[in-house]
Amino acid sequence: MAQVLVLNASYEPLNITSWRRAAVLMLKGKAESLEENLDLKIRPNIYLPSVIRLRYFIKVPYREIPLTRKNILQRDGNSCQYCGYKGPKLSIDHIVPRSREGSDTWENVTTACLTCNVLKGNKTPEEAKMPLKNKPHKPINNFSFEAQRQIKSGKNQEWEKYVIGSIN
Repeated sequence: MAQVLVLNASYEPLNITSWRRAAVLMLKGKAESLEENLDLKIRPNIYLPSVIRLRYFIKVPYREIPLTRKNILQRDGNSCQYCGYKGPKLSIDHIVPRSREGSDTWENVTTACLTCNVLKGNKTPEEAKMPLKNKPHKPINNFSFEAQRQIKSGKNQEWEKYVIGSIN
């Protein structure tokens, strides 16, 4: 099923929706198409939208993203942030270990393979001489995970110019 990126009137990414919902928003005059998927047609000479922009600004309340194992793995691209391993044997590592008053925050946890996690032990990355590939950060919003995944996989490349600035 084709997915569509929905932008606010200010071109700020809001969410990802189905092509059917996007078509309804456009037919009702609530949105306009900015990008089209040239591989998929609704009718002759009418293509499915890939990016739509709402005509009126919608105020969206701030929602905290929960600090869960799944969200940490997704943020780190399901790879060890010390050696780059991608596979089933991944764990969560505290950069400043809990034994040293390290907290459970987005900035203090990262994905590590079991080997690196054991090797690092209760040291900081500097003490263990194991630099991080990426500095841990708090994600901005929930849909950015899915948008990043689709852009990196090669799908919906046209989303990149609308989403990348809001993800980082």
